[in-house]
Amino acid sequence: MALFPFCKSPAGPVRMNRIQLLLCCFLLSLIIYFFNGRKAAASLESAHPLSQVLGMKDGMILKDMSSMKTVDSKTPQETSWGAPMVWGDSHNSVWRRAKLSERGIRVGLLTLVVGTYARFVRRFLYSAENHFLPGQMVTYYILTDNPRTLDPPVELGPGRQMKVLPAAELPGWDRLAYRRMVLFAEALWGSIGKEVNYIFCVDVDQEFVGPVGEEILGDLVATLHPEFFEMPRNNFPYEDQEESSACVEEDEGDYYYTSEFYGGVVSQMRRLLRECSLLILQDEANKVMAKGLEESYLNRYLIDHRPTCVLSPEYSWWDSPLTAHVPKKRLVSLGRQCEAYDIEKRELQRC
Repeated sequence: MALFPFCKSPAGPVRMNRIQLLLCCFLLSLIIYFFNGRKAAASLESAHPLSQVLGMKDGMILKDMSSMKTVDSKTPQETSWGAPMVWGDSHNSVWRRAKLSERGIRVGLLTLVVGTYARFVRRFLYSAENHFLPGQMVTYYILTDNPRTLDPPVELGPGRQMKVLPAAELPGWDRLAYRRMVLFAEALWGSIGKEVNYIFCVDVDQEFVGPVGEEILGDLVATLHPEFFEMPRNNFPYEDQEESSACVEEDEGDYYYTSEFYGGVVSQMRRLLRECSLLILQDEANKVMAKGLEESYLNRYLIDHRPTCVLSPEYSWWDSPLTAHVPKKRLVSLGRQCEAYDIEKRELQRC
């Protein structure tokens, strides 16, 4: 039996009038288009990061999509090397929180509290208790030269604890950004590395003002600097002194990251802190000071070892003429906010 009976003329299968011939060609082209389209759709890789954004797993769409919000198509969702760019209310973030929220994950927040920075620590802890990984096991590691700062202790929720680590005062606390990574590296090689799965280094002069959940977890996590997000590469304040170990060449670098908040699994963070500390100590020995201090060395490291998870400026924000607009503020730097104020406003805000 012929596939299309009307394609046969009364005289046999070869002799057709012009109208029949055109109709057959049209139908055949539709068949080819249909099967080619089906083949192209079937060849999509289900492991592509887009499948996570759409709530897919192993090629199958997750059943419960009702709670996911629409993502702004203008907001970048991944880097050029395929790492997710995290926005707290994106489809991918909602999916990751749902996937990881019921797992027993141990996370550490490591911060340094010395000198005048002690005035920020309680505000920081109270805000973290309200917004940082609710429902997970969190340990606050407070590295301080004055443990009495935390008397009386802050009341923490279930599964949360605080550990005070003594830090002997060193000459040159005014150059804190040079000392901190070395101290963090030493602390992480101690008992901390055996107590948590993930560790995040964070400046204590910050405040959590919105939910920060499991979407931030990754092997190596960096946060985009809010003042340089979406700016051209030639505006990034990378270190340009050739004699510095933090020097970045003109053809290097993808993003500029802040040192306010970064982290990852313990093994990756040990490596990061050790290598950055060595670069810092090497420059100190050569009497070289990178312009961006700790942040310069962090960016040098993240160029050589690209992060597996990049947090949007929602996770490090302050108000200044240069900061990018974000859908929601989650972690605000009070210290850098004060730096952005004029003298009159600094006095008004008691910076």
